[in-house]
Amino acid sequence: MQTDNRFFDDMARMAGGALNALTGFKTEMESMIRQQMEHFLSGMNLVSRDEFEAVRAMAAKAREEQEALAARLAALEEQLRGKD
Repeated sequence: MQTDNRFFDDMARMAGGALNALTGFKTEMESMIRQQMEHFLSGMNLVSRDEFEAVRAMAAKAREEQEALAARLAALEEQLRGKD
């Protein structure tokens, strides 16, 4: 009976060791994949989120100005048509 307990204790220890090894392997793989992705993305010349948001705001402002100028032009054209 004592032998069975030792056997199960040994099996539990081995399973625990295997689980620890797999956890370490998982952590190492995640780190390697993260490094590869960072290397890959750095070579793509992508913009940062801050730069993107700044350009987006500039584009929105330019569109508003363009719409205001288009409305102003339409009003001036209407005035010219009225004088003819």
